[in-house]
Amino acid sequence: MALGTELILLGMLLCLSWVGARVAARIGIPAIPIYMLVGVLFSKSFGWFPLSVGYTHTVELLGVFGLVLLLFNLGLEFDQDAFYSNAGTLILAGGSYVVLNMGVGLLFGFWVGWGAREALIIAGMTATSSSAIVTKLLIELKRLPNRETPMVLGVTVIEDITIALYLAVVGVALNGTTNPWAVAGELTVAFLFIAGMFMLARYAGRVIGAVLHTRDSELLTVLFFGLVLMFAGIGEHLGVTDAIGAFLVGLLLGATRLRGTVERVAIPMRDVFGAFFFIGFGLSLDVTKFGPVLWPVCLAVVMTVGINLIAGQLVARLQRLGIRAGLNAGAILLNRGEFALILAAIAAAAGLDARVVSFGGLYVLVMAVLGPVLTRLSDRVGRRMARRRGRMRAVGDGGLVE
Repeated sequence: MALGTELILLGMLLCLSWVGARVAARIGIPAIPIYMLVGVLFSKSFGWFPLSVGYTHTVELLGVFGLVLLLFNLGLEFDQDAFYSNAGTLILAGGSYVVLNMGVGLLFGFWVGWGAREALIIAGMTATSSSAIVTKLLIELKRLPNRETPMVLGVTVIEDITIALYLAVVGVALNGTTNPWAVAGELTVAFLFIAGMFMLARYAGRVIGAVLHTRDSELLTVLFFGLVLMFAGIGEHLGVTDAIGAFLVGLLLGATRLRGTVERVAIPMRDVFGAFFFIGFGLSLDVTKFGPVLWPVCLAVVMTVGINLIAGQLVARLQRLGIRAGLNAGAILLNRGEFALILAAIAAAAGLDARVVSFGGLYVLVMAVLGPVLTRLSDRVGRRMARRRGRMRAVGDGGLVE
């Protein structure tokens, strides 16, 4: 493809994504499924547009930048002070949520019957919330002052740690090693890498910040992006995936005084390259292969909604909050997005069953639309349930039977 044609195509993809995202924002739908749909419309399998192309090397490379920047920003925004100062409560609440979702997701993955490694990927797809969508909805719906919001943010903190450990396990599981001692050795290396980076971020953040400090935003941008790519490569070589390497360097820079400055330059880059990641994923999807995964996706959606509403009530009870708070927490935490697609991309690169990629794509398309809708409804339903319960309690106190 000629350079000029490719540049025109890339520009068209972004401009159409902007139009779709603007329209979607008016009805409360996040941008992620819109970016994916733009990619699907331009894919060979759909073929509506004369410039329909496959998953080109250029879009693939831009998508890799988007993937590592998404995980880098996740690490950058990780609130270490909030975690370490309230670790017991966060682990109890967030851990209960993660264990319940991950356990049911893993059972579901084995039930689908596509293979053990595929089950591991499916469990991660169905078990982990989208931090970006959750945070965006908390702000848009003005729920930051709500009683359940610290609990919701606490769960996302635990999920961030879970993602780091989970990606390490996935990286080892997918590299083809079968010798138990070799697997144990690779997992040990992966966990030591993660633990070492957490320790550096916790105890050497100021020193690292002083060494890297510069007032030149251009040089800082070059430095942070270079570190992201370098640590992504280190993570890949250590068998813990490029995504976890990027997450850990974000964690490290987030512990320095450079965090605010890095965040200002990193977020726009994340948004642009992240859009290419989601568009590229859409380009790789074959809509003709959605048929075999339709029922598994429908069951996964029902399972996700049900388990998250139950988990929301469980975590709310542990925090001594009411039904309304539990309903709000469960609804907002059922939003799925970028991490499921990252796992699908990892599965595709590892040569797993192609149905996993189609499953991940269709699952995220449904959940990224359904999640915000249910989140907006949850507060209204919660208020009605609370009023009904209050009336029943009042009647009971009066000695009457409803």
